[in-house]
Amino acid sequence: MTDVLGKVKKTVIGNPRDLKDSSTFRQISLVVFLAWVGLGSDALSSSCYGPEEIYKTLGVHVNLSIIVGLITMITIFIISTSYSQIIKLFPHGGGGYLVATRLISPNVGMISGCALLIDYVLTISISVSSGADAIFSFLPIGYQDYKVAFALAILGVLTILNLRGVKESVTALTPIFIIFIISHIFLIAYSFMTHVPQIQSVAVQTGTEFGTTVRQLGIYGTIFLIMKAYSMGAGTYTGIEAVSNGLPNLREPRVKTAIKTMRLLAISLSAAVLGLIISYFLFGVHIQPGKTMNAVLINSAIATWNPIFGQTFLYVTLISEATLLFVAAQTGFLDGPRVMSNMAHDSWLPRGFSMLSDRLVSQNGILIMGVAAYLVIWFSKASVGFLVVLYSINVFITFSLSQFGMVKHWFQVRNEDKKWLGKLLINGTGFLLTTFILFTVIVIKFDEGGWITIIITGALVAMSVFIKRHYNHIGKEIGKIQKVMNAKMPETIAELNTMTRKTENTEIDYNDMTAVILVNGYTGIGLYSLFKILSKFKDVYKNFVFIQVGIVDADSFHQDAVIETITEKIQLDLSKYIYLIKQLGYNAESRYSIGTDVAEEVIKLVPEIVEKYQNTTFIGGQLVFSGTYRASRLLHNYTIFSIQRRLYQMGLTTVIIPISLRKALQVNNYK
Repeated sequence: MTDVLGKVKKTVIGNPRDLKDSSTFRQISLVVFLAWVGLGSDALSSSCYGPEEIYKTLGVHVNLSIIVGLITMITIFIISTSYSQIIKLFPHGGGGYLVATRLISPNVGMISGCALLIDYVLTISISVSSGADAIFSFLPIGYQDYKVAFALAILGVLTILNLRGVKESVTALTPIFIIFIISHIFLIAYSFMTHVPQIQSVAVQTGTEFGTTVRQLGIYGTIFLIMKAYSMGAGTYTGIEAVSNGLPNLREPRVKTAIKTMRLLAISLSAAVLGLIISYFLFGVHIQPGKTMNAVLINSAIATWNPIFGQTFLYVTLISEATLLFVAAQTGFLDGPRVMSNMAHDSWLPRGFSMLSDRLVSQNGILIMGVAAYLVIWFSKASVGFLVVLYSINVFITFSLSQFGMVKHWFQVRNEDKKWLGKLLINGTGFLLTTFILFTVIVIKFDEGGWITIIITGALVAMSVFIKRHYNHIGKEIGKIQKVMNAKMPETIAELNTMTRKTENTEIDYNDMTAVILVNGYTGIGLYSLFKILSKFKDVYKNFVFIQVGIVDADSFHQDAVIETITEKIQLDLSKYIYLIKQLGYNAESRYSIGTDVAEEVIKLVPEIVEKYQNTTFIGGQLVFSGTYRASRLLHNYTIFSIQRRLYQMGLTTVIIPISLRKALQVNNYK
């Protein structure tokens, strides 16, 4: 059964990647164009629903959409320029979580990270739902009942693609992305070329309409209407942050790749948003049930075309539009697990989220993002209008905190950086703008469903605080054990020397009982396990083999010389254990491996050990936590039980030493 599941996994997800191959990261990293597809598609795809929401909100005052479009375009360039500063300051990845954590405080960073996680779930949800809208726009209205099921099926496919790995998930969808770009450039250019006389009068008509709206609604009513439309289109900016957060996935030189990607994103996004808004106005499109505004626009544009050519263009454009939206969901799958990994590495989330699969992706994070998006799409019935309300609040929390952190940084280094004032003005402008949008969006969208986003984010913040306190408590207790063990080490070695028979300088007998001890660094837990073995099994084991596995997680994978660094640390830790055992006169050696799964790496080392030593017992310690097993399993890995099951299937004996933190601290001797 295991072999069958393994074959299915390889077929669906792919063969494991070689972590030690220096070319592995280069093979899965993204060049500028693929980064634009994978990371910029979130922002660019928002042109499929951002301009539509702006247009719908304005109602009969559609001329004001030009004003809103111009403001939106300016906002895009301000935010993208601000984030280019972040990219330069954080060349290894500067998403909202890391920026706020390092430049403001860890607690503020945690809030920013929680907001980002919710936003990325909504990114996936709204992208898939909007893509489904585009597909169903050219189907009969009766097919709308199948839209939710279709959206959920697409979500499942995207989840599998991401489990295969970053580059595959982007590359597979690149051809459709190119078709989207070409078809929409043609659509906007066609709209402009066929309405040259009207384009010349757009500014005059907009001014006239503005005056008419002021007379009808008053100056404050007009400003409120513009701001409401502007806020409803705020989802347009949400993908900009993805480039800086996804920087670790980019090809070297990463900073240059990211800056070029950001430039491509800003130009293409602003052109698409403003171009589509003007095209709506020129063709006089109106809302039609079951159709997106872009579908209505295309139908208006092809009204006089050859039917075959016109319908082909319609289908190609809408299908490419839908696929781009599906590509945009990649932002959530690429950057969501990355944020989870960073937060898990800092103990705000269960540490299992920092682990990589054998395809070198954050498998746990991808699955969580997929499941969460499934629930959101299912509960919202894939309603883009509702999801837009929830969407933009959290990303502007992150925007504001990131820009504030940068402002604080430039002010602090004003004596070291001669260009600090210019940089501060760039991020200061970004901070004022994003904060203004944040409060505007909260006020306008709160009663429309924005409160749901705030409550969910608050719940995630509370959970993160609880998890952090738990890990801090465990860490302090383990630190106390380390001190106790270090203090008792000389005394214990002396006591054991008097009770054990010296075998130093005698020939090693590989048939003697051998203890194969699994350790995770030279820690209090490892020392406690070792001395428990020596005291409980006095003079039973004559040979000792220490096994340690170095884990490359999502946080360390992209760092330079990560394998070399981990190897040096492991060798140092194992040498300390070997020294202790040899002080007692026993034979000792070590084995180590580096990978993404502890159990898998341990099993790889077993054949060599059992071939050399004929009578082996595998021994490992496991912390005993208060509370239910299921609850503690979410925060702790219990890897030793997985290893025990595999060794049992190989006919090998495993002893698990339960380690109670309370009892470990109360132990006075190990006899």
